[in-house]
This record gives sequence, C-alpha cells and structure tokens, in this order.
Amino acid sequence: MTSSQCRPTGRKGRDLRKAVLAAYELAEHEQALLDDAAATVDLIEELSAQIERDGLMTEGGRVHPAVAEVRQQRITLARLLVALRIPTEDDADGDVPQIQAGARTQRRGLRGIYAVGGN
Repeated sequence: MTSSQCRPTGRKGRDLRKAVLAAYELAEHEQALLDDAAATVDLIEELSAQIERDGLMTEGGRVHPAVAEVRQQRITLARLLVALRIPTEDDADGDVPQIQAGARTQRRGLRGIYAVGGN
C-alpha cells in the first residue's frame, strides 16, 4: 500500500504517519495498523474538541458521552501502537538488557482482557 492509497486523516494523524514512516519501513499489514492508529488519533482529537466545546458534563448532570469514548479510543490507540512493535525510547537507547547483549527481543502478543464467548 502506498501513502497515496491510505485513507485521509487530520493533521495529528498525518503527523503520526509521517513520523513513523520516516523512521521505519512497514509491511502491508503494519501499514494498515498505522492507518488505523492515525484515524484513531484524529478521532481522539475530534472528541476532545467536542468535550472542550460542550464541557465535561451534560445539561442533565451526567458526564459527557465523549469522555468515555475518548478513554476507549486512547486504549485502542495504545493497542494499535503496541501491535506495530515500534521500540520505545528506552529500547532504542539500548537500555534493555537483551538489546545490550545483542540478543533478539522476545515477541509477545497483545495483553489485556479478552472475553471469549461472553465469559
């Protein structure tokens, strides 16, 4: 997938894509994850603007629904970025013992609560 084929994003999503693509060469499946992450960043920005405009509380005294949605989208963004397996600043500096020793880092799946069959 070329950059011209990706779905349009807002400024923050474009900035994320640009930064990641400048530093890493991504496979097609990783490009799809990056596109989803960029769209999620833009959605978080839109929801945050809505909260800023409307306030944290609704007229009925309840928390604005966008507050919960921003929280969920931030969790989604974190999982997408973890799935891309982009090293953290600590990893890049060689602070991780496996990297210092030149060993391959262990690849693990995403962690979290995943209910199967509603249990």
